[in-house]
Amino acid sequence: MNWASFKRRDFCLTLAVLLPALSRADETLRVLAWPGYADPDIVKQFEQRAQVRVEVTTIYSDADLWQKIRTNNAQDFDLFAVNTAELQRYIKQDLVLPIPLQDIPNLSRQLTRFRNQDAIPGLRHNGNTYAIPYTYSDMGLIYDRQQMPQPPDSLAVLWDPRWKGKVVAYNGGAHNFSLAAQMLRLKSPFQIEDKSWGPAAEQLVALRRNAAGFYTQPEEAMALFKARKAALLFANFGRQQLQLMQKAGMDVGYVIPKEGALAWLDCWAMTRGARNPALAAAWINYMLEAEPGQALAGRQGLANTTTASTGERAEDRLVWLEPVESEEQRDLLWTRIMAGDRISRVLAP
Repeated sequence: MNWASFKRRDFCLTLAVLLPALSRADETLRVLAWPGYADPDIVKQFEQRAQVRVEVTTIYSDADLWQKIRTNNAQDFDLFAVNTAELQRYIKQDLVLPIPLQDIPNLSRQLTRFRNQDAIPGLRHNGNTYAIPYTYSDMGLIYDRQQMPQPPDSLAVLWDPRWKGKVVAYNGGAHNFSLAAQMLRLKSPFQIEDKSWGPAAEQLVALRRNAAGFYTQPEEAMALFKARKAALLFANFGRQQLQLMQKAGMDVGYVIPKEGALAWLDCWAMTRGARNPALAAAWINYMLEAEPGQALAGRQGLANTTTASTGERAEDRLVWLEPVESEEQRDLLWTRIMAGDRISRVLAP
């Protein structure tokens, strides 16, 4: 028996154990996912193995995801992909079910940092696990190897006057205030205390003055990097941007700064309206197999939770995103900073 046949038999045996009364061709698993998370060929393989139909709905924003799940009290979908910071409001609103970990044997395939669920903020509440890590991206630094033969090692390089006009940064209040909090070594980059708003805003005014420009999308960042002959880029979209720039023939490298990198972690969660939790668990288990993980890496430039990314080190510190104290406050102050207001105006009520 070849390996592929063995894997098919192994999967079917798993389904036979997990889904004793399930395999009906007319059953549909309803999945809500981001682009590239459930490509047609990946979905087709699960359908053939489980003898069910999978209906994938694609979402493009956290707001769209929230609207679709909370409509009809989460009865319209069985599973959805969500980052750990956003997950918290679904838990608070009782829109998700605890994950039956015993039904997901492929958890043993995950990297150590993902098997330790207690170390990831927001995954567990009251002793239950509410989501299984699937894909992630750290927000590291991309640098031009020709201008920077020595890789940068700290976020401080974004503010270094030697690189004034050579830095491309992200245009967003939430993440930029977290960056400022990291530089100020605040207790948490996601919960800025009243006394620290001033220093954080001053830090970002200095970043605005040092930067060649700001971007919101990966393609825009690459174009700006080329046009300004930049040497350094804060990669809000992480290794996706690295892959995009390398495929364009750019000689760039990627590093995680010593302060640690902000990182988003997308997980599979099970809705309160899941019609067949055993089938939903089988989907999650399947998505932790090698083929879906390889598709994420090869097609999307995204990391998976079972295989270390190229250049990734176990000791790299990833700072998983958490809900911030006030997105509205951060966005308001950032808008004023980008407008060039004086610090007194930036901090005005």
